[in-house]
Amino acid sequence: MVAYNTLIAGVSLSLVAGLATAADYPAKDVTMIVPWSAGGGTDTIARSLIAEAEECFGTNINVVNKTGAVGAVGMGATAAARNDGYTIGLITFNLSTYGLLSQADLSYEDFDLIQMINQSPGAITVAANSDWQTLGDLMTYAAENPGVVTVGHAGTGGAWHLSAEALASEHGAGFNYVPFDGSANVRTALIGNHVAVATTGIDEMKQLLEAGQVRVLAVNALERAEAFPDIPTIAQAGYPLEAPINDWRGLAAPKGLKPEIKDEIIARIKTCYESESFQALAQERGLPLVYKDPAEFGTFLADLEASLSVAISNLGIGE
Repeated sequence: MVAYNTLIAGVSLSLVAGLATAADYPAKDVTMIVPWSAGGGTDTIARSLIAEAEECFGTNINVVNKTGAVGAVGMGATAAARNDGYTIGLITFNLSTYGLLSQADLSYEDFDLIQMINQSPGAITVAANSDWQTLGDLMTYAAENPGVVTVGHAGTGGAWHLSAEALASEHGAGFNYVPFDGSANVRTALIGNHVAVATTGIDEMKQLLEAGQVRVLAVNALERAEAFPDIPTIAQAGYPLEAPINDWRGLAAPKGLKPEIKDEIIARIKTCYESESFQALAQERGLPLVYKDPAEFGTFLADLEASLSVAISNLGIGE
């Protein structure tokens, strides 16, 4: 009986300690690891989401950019961090391809998922001084001069690399791909005429487009982007794809969070996501928001990996 009472007391204390931990959370600043360079689309989303973190989350959230290895350095750092609720991270499309491309031993199953933030359609963009006025001009030249057209992208096997290659393969064009660490660097290379074409998320080109520094030839998606109604889809430009590859971004934490802490993070991040300021910023920047809770997010990622396995095999860039 004494042992039983001791056991019950221990369990009760453990439950109280867990509740106290949840009640006290967050007791200090939180770190958000972004696996891509400052100024890129993922970094912009992260900083916009937590711009008013004290109000919507309850404490400061400090963004730390850890770049390299097509995002695996930063995402790996999130997965390896202490699972105490004080480190969260952006996860991106590349997480769905690491295993398929033998780039890193890392998958969505190595994290506690928090939420999906957005899905972005791709864009095929040239500098404003480019001779190519339409997607047809570009594709015709790339078909007649295979390997000459340089295309900047944010990493081998990433969404924009795969989306551009799927377009090229389907329509007989031959691109020469140039990888960068993040789309911010791709944009710099494009306007500096170091690459002839950029493949990025269309939202990542919004400011340069409005400034007249670039020309978006087409949206690499089935439908026009709501924030860019004047830009045709690849099909409308004469180069259809049955299933264009789009990007996604989400939030995750190191595996093994205490359930009560995980629930707190999910609820608090959702409050930031739903805030008027973030929603307004997203609309201003042409960022297409898509919310999925952890269960929906996990289902989406499992299904995507199955689809990408086929796509990567067809493109001949897998193992």
